[in-house]
Amino acid sequence: QVQMEESGGGLVQAGGSLRLSCTAPKSAFDAYAMGWFRQAPGKEREAVSCISRSGGSTYYADSIKGRFTIARDNDKGTLYLQMDSLEHEETAMYYCAADFSVCPPRFRVVPNSGGFYWGQGTQVNVFS
Repeated sequence: QVQMEESGGGLVQAGGSLRLSCTAPKSAFDAYAMGWFRQAPGKEREAVSCISRSGGSTYYADSIKGRFTIARDNDKGTLYLQMDSLEHEETAMYYCAADFSVCPPRFRVVPNSGGFYWGQGTQVNVFS
């Protein structure tokens, strides 16, 4: 598998914004739905958001409550996550992935499915 490359994380005050980016080979963007996942210390990795291959459908975890926006630019080979009104609960390492399973109903990554999986991640720290 070819790993993704995440960037854009950082330290931000609660209520602030960050824009995460993810790059991968164009073949990943052409072939798969894409999603953002996060993992906080002591917790399981969880799905945050996903977007269909064409970009026509998006999905978000219930906890997001309209505060994030996912987008993809297949020509540039870049996936984005605009994060607004950040809360402390968003503190985590954020990863991206490309696969058929990243959108509901599975809303997860299936190991050894042939998709493109985690890069090094980008850390988001939200303080009050």
